[in-house]
Amino acid sequence: MATVVATGLISSAVFTATKPAPATAQNVIYLLGDGMGRTQVTAGRERFYGAEGRLVMETLPAHGSVSTYAVQKNSDQPGQSGFAPELVTDSAAAATAWASGVKTYNAALGVDAKGRVMPTMMELAKQTGYRTGSVSTAEVTDASPAGQMSHVLSRGCQGPDYSADACQDTEITGAPLPTSDVRVTPIADQIARNGTADIIFGGGLRRFDASDETELKEQGYSILGSVSRQIPATRADLNGAAGEKVFGLFNKGNLTVEKAKQDDPGAPQAKEPSLPEMTKKALELLNQHQESSGKGFYLQVEGSLIDKRSHDNDAAQTLEEVKAFDDAVAAALDFAQKDGNTLVIVTADHETGGFNIIEKGSFTNAEAAAPPVNVDSGNAANNSTPTRSDGNFKDPERSTGISNGAGAKDQQNFGPATFRTPSDPPQVKDGSKEASLWLSYASGNHSGADVPVYAYGPGSEQLQGSVDNTDLFDIVGNALGVLR
Repeated sequence: MATVVATGLISSAVFTATKPAPATAQNVIYLLGDGMGRTQVTAGRERFYGAEGRLVMETLPAHGSVSTYAVQKNSDQPGQSGFAPELVTDSAAAATAWASGVKTYNAALGVDAKGRVMPTMMELAKQTGYRTGSVSTAEVTDASPAGQMSHVLSRGCQGPDYSADACQDTEITGAPLPTSDVRVTPIADQIARNGTADIIFGGGLRRFDASDETELKEQGYSILGSVSRQIPATRADLNGAAGEKVFGLFNKGNLTVEKAKQDDPGAPQAKEPSLPEMTKKALELLNQHQESSGKGFYLQVEGSLIDKRSHDNDAAQTLEEVKAFDDAVAAALDFAQKDGNTLVIVTADHETGGFNIIEKGSFTNAEAAAPPVNVDSGNAANNSTPTRSDGNFKDPERSTGISNGAGAKDQQNFGPATFRTPSDPPQVKDGSKEASLWLSYASGNHSGADVPVYAYGPGSEQLQGSVDNTDLFDIVGNALGVLR
């Protein structure tokens, strides 16, 4: 973890990297599958490429895992006496970890657990002369993109309407709580004013108003669509975009899930660009104009809807979002292989839903009359407590079928979702008991599992193994040469 000391002003921060500086890279592309745990990756591979296939991200040479825990409010950092971990992170605390190199509490963005402003990697890259970009299928004021471009005590302080009280947090005791600094300025206003990202593509038009449009124009942005008239940009606008600074929001809220666009290609939402399309355009624009910066670029790309559909336990849409994210990885890898001096990092902020692949024809604990019994209770080494007197058989009153098949309309159904894979016979359909991929969720919330990381390019060998999410700050910062 980097040592980050800040006095509340970004320009006064002092950085000390704890690891030797690796080989530098001209560019860094940081791709984040929000909510994408190991099982989301495995299920995506099996769904689209079969048991012997691979997602593009899995072909990257460096593979590792990332620990993701947060800390409690007012906690000290790991290794200090007042350290108090929070084992399951949210997207805001996770974004702060990789963007600013510190652990913080859930809901905080760009501040440590005591409310002190921490510079972000995108701010540092911008200040050092790099071109910068942010691409997301979420609202750009949402946690993962906002973690690079703003500083707030509560991630809900997005805009356009807010109150100082709503954006403050009176439980934070380690720093003063003024009413006029960045921590009470809505995220949308901060993004419009600070110019941290040169290229901004995503959703969330509703968070910005006419005053933000004025600020963006003063910052030199070419605006796709219209902010003041709340007209979202389209794929055609994206394709025609040009300039050193481009701001394009393609939905008033989050972007539309890929499956919905596939199911209704004539709908207005089908005019939205996909994540790989936005990624390719961002790379084109950043690369075209990097000579003006004298350096390379730093681009963050988020596939946010993996998380949002996992929260709703919607396996069909989750799988399509994993595929769209992996297609964006393919675009990044293609650029990096041609460029020869680009570090590509692919990871997640946390896992969502306790996603699992279960045996074909079996059932979940939620469908059972009771969870499995201890079948070896006579052996003291295996006799855990409490034991269960009955269970592990399916209760027909608790489950009426596969959740995306025959039992889809039953609100009491806890059945798995089933999907065909490339190895299934042609007549096998999704939602049938014959489909080979059976998926279940343990929760509608985040889990504390480590998440995968894949990497390619200069410095990628540092991700061959286990790291913490704060280590990603060091690795990116050293690759870009912005830490000292």
